[in-house]
Amino acid sequence: MIETLYIAWQDPETRLWHTVGQLSREKELYRFAYTKGALASPRFTYLGRMMDLQENYYSRELFPLFANRILNSSRTEYPDYVRWLAMNPDTENDPMQLLARSGGERATDELYIYAQPEINDQGDMELFFLSNGLRYLDETSLKRILQLKSGDHLTLKEENDNYRDRFALRLETDDLIKVGHCPRYLNKDLRRVLEETDVFLTVERLNHNAPIQFRLLCKAVFKFPQGRNLFENEECQLLDREKRRVA
Repeated sequence: MIETLYIAWQDPETRLWHTVGQLSREKELYRFAYTKGALASPRFTYLGRMMDLQENYYSRELFPLFANRILNSSRTEYPDYVRWLAMNPDTENDPMQLLARSGGERATDELYIYAQPEINDQGDMELFFLSNGLRYLDETSLKRILQLKSGDHLTLKEENDNYRDRFALRLETDDLIKVGHCPRYLNKDLRRVLEETDVFLTVERLNHNAPIQFRLLCKAVFKFPQGRNLFENEECQLLDREKRRVA
């Protein structure tokens, strides 16, 4: 079960993504703490009402900033929502799992939420993400997406000529049709993985009738040296702090 998530924020000027915070669950409390990525841009201030970058924030309930990014279970479309995300029945109502699988995307800001890869029974790392940028694809790509099936093989390809993101990774089918992009906040770390090992990428689920941001769910499986974490760059490290506040 996922107990730690990272918060990525996009600089509105440079369009670069920075990991600015960590959300974790410790027994009966949620904890939010800023990471060193919060210091990477002069344009970043703080998130929600958590205005002190040097403070640990604790709450018995999930912080509103994150709870508002999960579809309410009372909504009529909630069963479709958990199906689109291919949630395990045992964890389909777990807020940390839902945030990890959905990315917590909202149209009103530039925040994404991501998790460390899960470890499967074979000891491999598994990382789930939704294909990004589908609304910008041409007709050929959109038609090809509709033909995909769960288990179909995909490939991550470096897109070095992408002027919007120099770390861009596009998703391609075996017949070399582009079917979206890897989420930007994962690009730099997944490029590092591709330098060290193979990544087996497949279609986890295709949601024909879902909103376009939920259309294509992918799963990446790879081996990483024992004791290594995928997200071990400096931006993911917690800032030093001494204070504690329980909400």
